[in-house]
Amino acid sequence: MLKPQTNFAFIDGQNLYRGMQRAGWALDYRRFRVYLREKYGVEQAYMFMGYLPENQGLYQSLQKAGYVLVFKEVVHTSGHKVKGNVDAELVLQAMIDYPSYAQAVLVTSDGDFACLVRYLRDHGKLRVVLSPERDNCSILLKKAAREFLRPLSDLRTRLEYKK
Repeated sequence: MLKPQTNFAFIDGQNLYRGMQRAGWALDYRRFRVYLREKYGVEQAYMFMGYLPENQGLYQSLQKAGYVLVFKEVVHTSGHKVKGNVDAELVLQAMIDYPSYAQAVLVTSDGDFACLVRYLRDHGKLRVVLSPERDNCSILLKKAAREFLRPLSDLRTRLEYKK
């Protein structure tokens, strides 16, 4: 009997959250995790995000839903904005785990990941790039992902959070 493929997801948490906000709907993270497992065979789903102590409840619910959280220390800018860019951590984790997964699922609209997407695609290790934003997805990411790019907006009826 053939062993099923083990795929990993690498999720840019801030990009996903902001993209859903701009799209005007809230993602049900629990249902999204089930979707990743059922549709793409994702066994390990990393969620990369900035760490804020006041978000403990959110972190616990994400972990309970099956995500592995990877935190980045945040900095506060002069305008009191919080910045926690996780790009380097996500790329590093994708390469550390490279031998452990058959294919990668990347969740972002950020063009900074175009080089990772190209590398994974060229080596047969890219399953899909799920973009939180159809209209605001980086042209660099679109060019790198090509036919592997799927907008999350197509899944709104299935994955929208309902109170």
